[in-house]
Amino acid sequence: MHKHISFNHQFLPAENAFLSAASSAALYGKGIFTTVAIHDSIPFLWEKHWQRLIANSQKIGIDLSEFSEETTLQSLLETIKKNRLTHGRARLTFFDETPSSVWQIDSKSRTNLLIQTGETRSAPEIFRLTVSPNRINSTSPLAGVKSCNYLENILALENAKAKGFDEAIRLNEKGEIVSACLANVFWIKSGRVFTPPLETGCLEGTTRSFVLENFKVEERRSKLAELMKADEIFLTSAGIGIVSCKLENSKHW
Repeated sequence: MHKHISFNHQFLPAENAFLSAASSAALYGKGIFTTVAIHDSIPFLWEKHWQRLIANSQKIGIDLSEFSEETTLQSLLETIKKNRLTHGRARLTFFDETPSSVWQIDSKSRTNLLIQTGETRSAPEIFRLTVSPNRINSTSPLAGVKSCNYLENILALENAKAKGFDEAIRLNEKGEIVSACLANVFWIKSGRVFTPPLETGCLEGTTRSFVLENFKVEERRSKLAELMKADEIFLTSAGIGIVSCKLENSKHW
């Protein structure tokens, strides 16, 4: 992560940005975030990121009324400039500072915005994939929401890396392909491109949306056996772009 961050439109050293320990963000991970690819110091697909932030905030009840798209984008551009970032990534996180009905506190603050930047995630030439033993619940109220309650994703990724893989395919409770731990998944078979529909519980990734808008892609509910027969598999995210993958048979499945 780079030295300078923006916290509620003010530049601070990262160690000086604080959240209330009794807030819903700290107690329950109530917050949303997005990771934006930066190319030539310009946020890529910014409009899609903002639209998803708005949709996610409405879904889990986070008040963004004090943050307009214009002021948020301006703070992002200033953070990029201050950190002299040409190519890399930025993360915008909205933290819910309101008290919960379980633990009441007096708080005038409602939502905090943190903007931080960093280099592009390093990626191998071909990602080695395994299958995560951790299922995604497609009926969860957090399904499809990029929330700060991201520990399941991180644990699934760490489990894959501990076994010598770079990422893992995650299935839902019906055994359907959903995504990777930190990325959307596409596959090609006989010249046709497929990806799981949002109904499986996958995140509506901005890079995923970009691919769907620019290429002929069929959204289809599929089981793991279909992915095993694919001619090519690739992952997409703002952090890694579009990368080729190899799903390997493993005794760990």
